[in-house]
Amino acid sequence: MAPSATSLVCLGAIAGAHGIKGLVRLKSFTARAQDIAAYGPLQDVQGARRFELALVGAARGALIARIDGVDDRNAAERLKGEKLYVARDRLPPTAAGEFYHADLIGLAAEQQDGTPLGRIVAVHDFGGGPSLEIERAAGDSVMVPFTASVVPVVDIAAGRVVVVPPAGLLETAAPRRKGKSR
Repeated sequence: MAPSATSLVCLGAIAGAHGIKGLVRLKSFTARAQDIAAYGPLQDVQGARRFELALVGAARGALIARIDGVDDRNAAERLKGEKLYVARDRLPPTAAGEFYHADLIGLAAEQQDGTPLGRIVAVHDFGGGPSLEIERAAGDSVMVPFTASVVPVVDIAAGRVVVVPPAGLLETAAPRRKGKSR
């Protein structure tokens, strides 16, 4: 039986084909990119497909891999965008102060005084360090830097984080006026 989607961690995604012999370009989400192949076969989110990876190199910021059963460019292209998962229990335990992104998704976010902010829906890293995307009750979302000063408390067991938002972050922008611009 396949693990439930909540017990899976996304380790990477197939970015496209590489060459004509079925190789794929991989984007790895592991701390060391090449570790994506260290956890044995990966799978899709439903557990319907298994992917046996053999890393063969790197090019333009992506890993190059051979996947068992993928023998030509067309087969490799069909996998573009496929996310690769592993069961959470196959990953090593985290050290104090470390978290898998999957452990943060769904946690309640609140201010220091207990005022709810919303729920963490994603962890992003656009090159300047990780940010948490928090979806608020109104349906909008806010991004906060995932630093010790902005997120001083991460309590996985209690299902919450405490956020000290930078000044102005939670202020709503004035609505734009329709009409002619100056």
